[in-house]
This record gives sequence, structure tokens and C-alpha cells, in this order.
Amino acid sequence: MNRREWILYGQEKMEKYQIENASGEAWYLFSHCFHISREDYLFGMTEEVVDQKGIQEYEEMLKKRTKERIPLQYLIGTQEFMGYPFMVTPDVLIPRQDTEIVLEEVIRQGKHPKKILDLCTGSGCIAISLSLILKPDLCIGTDISEKALKVAKANGENLSPMVKFIKSDLFENVEGTYDLIISNPPYIRTKECKQLMPEVRNHEPMLALDGKEDGLYFYRKIIKKAGHYLEAGGMLAFEIGYDQGNDVKELMETQGFVSVEIKKDLAGLDRLVFGFAKEGEKNV
Repeated sequence: MNRREWILYGQEKMEKYQIENASGEAWYLFSHCFHISREDYLFGMTEEVVDQKGIQEYEEMLKKRTKERIPLQYLIGTQEFMGYPFMVTPDVLIPRQDTEIVLEEVIRQGKHPKKILDLCTGSGCIAISLSLILKPDLCIGTDISEKALKVAKANGENLSPMVKFIKSDLFENVEGTYDLIISNPPYIRTKECKQLMPEVRNHEPMLALDGKEDGLYFYRKIIKKAGHYLEAGGMLAFEIGYDQGNDVKELMETQGFVSVEIKKDLAGLDRLVFGFAKEGEKNV
């Protein structure tokens, strides 16, 4: 079969298993297995594929994607985020476009933070992207998972060596104060974790998904202590679940944060909450 026929073959297999964007995923798997660019493919769609090693790898990946429901990003080992290529493994959540909206809003605020702290950093995509875009003097990412930190550090070495990653249960090993504290913490209710898509439920780290009984456990813990680590006027920003905006906003206001706002994603669902420590005083 030629290149085009192999991609159609992969697309049909994935459509059989009702995988969204089957055509796109078939292309990415083909491109990965045969090390071919989009341009090279377009100029040689009818070229016969004779690379038996590539064919075998492609078949194996199609099987893992369809029957085992392993996410595409884990199969090819990368995911683009904010225009940068991040390595991903099953030890970290796959960076998502929804999280880009959080960063875009933080950047839109125009605060130009000199010191940034990213809690629950996972792959490091938030800390690294902000370091590359905002160019702070200090940028730290923390996570409780050593396996996740290994991935984050590898991404940091590849993209932004200035970012420092440390093992910490939220603020446990954090020192100093910051102009921006940002987090995409676990926020899915425990009972809802069992209802997630198999790609997420069976393959992404539950440690990074489960937000305990009501999904607000980590927001409460972070908001309660964040004031001790924020400069006066500093920003606290969260990614949230679609129905958590008002709850997180209330938690922040109760703790003394001001100008707290909820912002929506492209689907019109609540996606982030941010607010500020009071000017002229520590928000403790």
C-alpha cells in the first residue's frame, strides 16, 4: 500500500473504535512511525511504503490506540503546548488547550511577574511556558510525584533550563515570596473519576486528577496558605472544573483576595479563577 492508503487504513481502524479525530491521529501515528513530515507526505502520497519496521510499529501503535485506548500523546511521547513541544509519559497529565487559556489570561493581565511559582507542575508545561514568554527572574515548579518531576526536569532542560523543579507537597518545601502563584491542581470529584473516558481513567495519573470528595480539596489548601507566599498585589490563578468557578471565587474572597474574577473557555464554560493579594499588606 502507498502512504495515503496506510493512513486511511489507520483512520478506518480508529473510526471502528469511535476515536475522535481518527484522521488526524492516523496521520500523527504514521508520521511518527515513518519519520516523515507533512510536506514530504504531500509530495509523495502515492509512494509505496516498503519500510517493514515502520509498518510493524504502526500496526502495534494502532492496536494500542484502539484496543488498549492508550492516548496518542503517550504513544508518540510528545504534546505541543503554547507552541512548545513537551515530552509526556503516563507519569504526567497530557497538556491541554484548556490550560493554555489560563496562561493566556495571566499574560493578558500584563503584570510581568519577576517570580513565579507553579504548584502541581506535572510535565512542567505551565512553568516552562511562562518562563519562556514572561522571562521572570525566578520560576519554580513543584510536584509531590518524583516521576512527574523527572519528566518536568527533562522538559526544562530541553526548553528552559532556568526553571527550577522541586519535590513538594504544595507549599511544604517552598521558600520565599512570589508575584504569581499558578496551579492546575487535581479537581475532579472522586466519584466522577470512575466515569472519565478510558484514555484518561486508565492511563493518566489519578494522583493528578482526583480532587477528593467535592473536587475542592486542593483549592482550599492552596488558598489558605497562598497569602504567606505572595507579594502584596501578587496574583493567584487557578484552572478549575466547569462548575467550580463560584466556589473557588468564594474561597479566595473569604481568604482576603481582591478583584477575583472567573473566566470562561472557548466552549463558554468556567475555566479559570484569579485574584490578587491586597496591595500594601501580606494576604495572611
